[in-house]
Amino acid sequence: MSEPPPAGIAGAGAACVGIAGAGAMGAGIAQVAAMAGHNVLLYDLRPGAAPAAIAATRAALEQLAAKGKIPPAAAAAAGARLQPAAALAQFAGCGLVIEAIVEELGPKRELLRDIEAVVGPECLLATNTSSLSLAALAAALRAPRRLAGMHFFNPAPRMELVEIVASVATDPAAVAALEALARAWGKTPVRARATPGFIVNRVARPFYGEGLRLIAEQAAAPATLDALLRDAGGFRMGPCELTDLIGQDVNFAVTRTVWEAFFHDPRFAPSLVQQELVEAGWLGRKTGRGFYPYGEGAPAPEAAAEPPVPPAPPPARIGITGDDALSEALARRLERGGVHVVRHPHLPTDAVLHVSDGRTAAELEAAGERPQPTVVVDLALDYVTATRIAVAASPHCHETAWVEAVGALQAAGFAVTRLPDLPGLAVLRTVAMIINEAADALHYGVAARDDIDLAMRKGVNYPLGPFAWAERIGAARVRSAMAALAAFYGEDRYRPSPGLRGL
Repeated sequence: MSEPPPAGIAGAGAACVGIAGAGAMGAGIAQVAAMAGHNVLLYDLRPGAAPAAIAATRAALEQLAAKGKIPPAAAAAAGARLQPAAALAQFAGCGLVIEAIVEELGPKRELLRDIEAVVGPECLLATNTSSLSLAALAAALRAPRRLAGMHFFNPAPRMELVEIVASVATDPAAVAALEALARAWGKTPVRARATPGFIVNRVARPFYGEGLRLIAEQAAAPATLDALLRDAGGFRMGPCELTDLIGQDVNFAVTRTVWEAFFHDPRFAPSLVQQELVEAGWLGRKTGRGFYPYGEGAPAPEAAAEPPVPPAPPPARIGITGDDALSEALARRLERGGVHVVRHPHLPTDAVLHVSDGRTAAELEAAGERPQPTVVVDLALDYVTATRIAVAASPHCHETAWVEAVGALQAAGFAVTRLPDLPGLAVLRTVAMIINEAADALHYGVAARDDIDLAMRKGVNYPLGPFAWAERIGAARVRSAMAALAAFYGEDRYRPSPGLRGL
């Protein structure tokens, strides 16, 4: 006779929550639960770690009160609800225990097994793993149905997103209970199936991977690449500065975990560039050196840009091909800068701008009725407000045409960065790969379309979710970019997902 499904803490506002692991994530989750009205027991194997984390959390709560973000009484009450647990046996009365220790399968399995031995049959178990197999963790339990993923993002008190993850063994009632609980805690829950990386750590891999690939190809220096993804792509941080913030070792480990879990699928292959940083101990901000140096006196990163084109007046005319929304937006920006835009250039001397669809400038020039000096313009989140743009020139783009193209873009207020003539340049290439991965996740039922978009906005602060990006730039452009990358490199890394057909 099967046991009843775990009831856990659904609807029990003041039920006890146990947190195993007093590091940054565990302490952050403990703060969230205590602020939501739960009595929280914080356990850590390291002597003194739990009391120290509670003291730091209480100080953080006092700071929030001092800044007027929460009432002083609420801060004091939440702090009082936090208590250290000297042994796992103290979790016996908890309705939920969340494991938040080191991201290694063996220690997590052992800890979850030990927790299960002391809690009641209705207690829910959750793991904060970001990329490990939930099924492998659950297999260590007598009642695997009670385990689900509850993946918070760092710092847990501030980040809204929580991925609620189910393996084949997870009871649907446990998933529903944790989703309701996360929402009651003021979080934004999204459901994901337990595949490697879940939503965020899977779909985000190309953001790092394509940047690292461009650096490996010597297409752009880190500062230049970061500036393009920020100033043109609208991302809060570029891939190099973001991995320096995360920690090169942490980001590299997650990439390796996802890659290995997908049986070495080349879409997720780690980068030798990042491996070298890790081997050198250049782990980013925490060690004072990563892609960039940190600390007092460290020089500010400087992005490459074309020097101002003399003379000051913009060229008399510039050609723009295409009648899509992106080309129209770029044309309007140029016209506001005093440049006369020719929408159907026909003179063989006309310099022609082409908003990238993934094809190289050389390919676009060869595809025309007659050779015309062609400059490919990279994708921007918004051509009206972007402050920087990447470009590449075709083989027949002589110096006069190049100066005209750069002059027109500079007159419109862009800092212009020249890149080698590679498919998709920097922003389109990155965005297309993110969309491709999101479409693949949707195709294989990892999560719902809206949840994927929500997860990428709330979990990693993307300016748009992948499917919103696809709607903005057009599904045809995404498919064209993926086809161009696949043709240029001839690698399975750039294979288009079957899910792109449904965009």
